[in-house]
Amino acid sequence: MHKAIIIDDERLARNELKKLLSDFPEIEVVGEAANAAEGIEKIEQLMPDLIFLDIQMPGKTGFDMLTELDRAPHVIFTTAYDEFALKAFEVNALDYLMKPVEPKRLVDALHKLQLAEEKEMAASIAGVNRGMLSENDQVFVKDGERCWFVKLSEVRLFESVGNYAKVFFGTNKPLILKSLNALEERLDEKVFFRANRKHIVNLRMIEKVEPYFNGGLLLDLRAGEKIEVSRRQAVKFKEMMSL
Repeated sequence: MHKAIIIDDERLARNELKKLLSDFPEIEVVGEAANAAEGIEKIEQLMPDLIFLDIQMPGKTGFDMLTELDRAPHVIFTTAYDEFALKAFEVNALDYLMKPVEPKRLVDALHKLQLAEEKEMAASIAGVNRGMLSENDQVFVKDGERCWFVKLSEVRLFESVGNYAKVFFGTNKPLILKSLNALEERLDEKVFFRANRKHIVNLRMIEKVEPYFNGGLLLDLRAGEKIEVSRRQAVKFKEMMSL
């Protein structure tokens, strides 16, 4: 059973979608919202695993709303705008549905949800403690016009830039409005290690460990970055890695 929330500023569109979803017993619509602020409130309160999200809403867009969430649930975009369809695909959401929503397209989108869930079944056990972010959780990242859902397991490095953090995944390095300290509190320390004041490293992305100045270490990451581990953290690192 999936708990779903519909976020759309048009009441008629929400009602129409609810009516269509009543044919799918595996989807329970637990709430709805008419704008981004209400949407965030409902998501935090009801913890849905699926949201149907309108992109164009007065005030903040659906994309803006997603950037404010700590962890993004599965998202199916609903939009009347064709040009946004392509943008939504760059976002790599589960799917996007053009309004008015066609029942057949809804079936396709929910099938994609099922496939994504099957992949995550084994992973979901790790995410039982909802306060912590597991490496199978996804975060939504926006950089100008480009947007991504990124699995934490794909992130190799977080770098502090004032109150922001730069997120390194693939060839991308967008900024998110989160401090490194705030991230460190939420990330699983068995996977993400605070190497120094400025960096948190994904331990699974380390290719090589070398001794460095003053008892520190130098980590070579898979994409070529070299990250220094401070002397104090090097002690902790060696204990963790049983070096």
